[in-house]
Amino acid sequence: MTLPPGNPMERVLQVFLLLYIVVFGLVIPGMIQVSNHSLGLSVGAGGVAIVIAAAAAGTLRRGTIGYALGWLTQVVGIGLGFLTPYQFVTGGVFALLWVVTFVLGKKLAARTAAP
Repeated sequence: MTLPPGNPMERVLQVFLLLYIVVFGLVIPGMIQVSNHSLGLSVGAGGVAIVIAAAAAGTLRRGTIGYALGWLTQVVGIGLGFLTPYQFVTGGVFALLWVVTFVLGKKLAARTAAP
């Protein structure tokens, strides 16, 4: 599930991934302070999430691998809710924005391709 090259919504998806890096960075202290998880678990889980989001943002314009990592980022964002419950909401909102933007990008591509 990718958008065609040059689709303007691709840049918006890339920005969402970059914002996710900030969210994942902020979720680390939340896991420690709010959910009382250890420093190692919090930094490990948040760090892996940051790396996935950064790799997705960096490779999104290269095609399939970037989009696969982008979709994985959405799953990871929601999945962090198992470590700190507020992340279910935050991850859900970001995933919803991702899906809506992706659908709009598909519609834009179809409209552009139509004669």
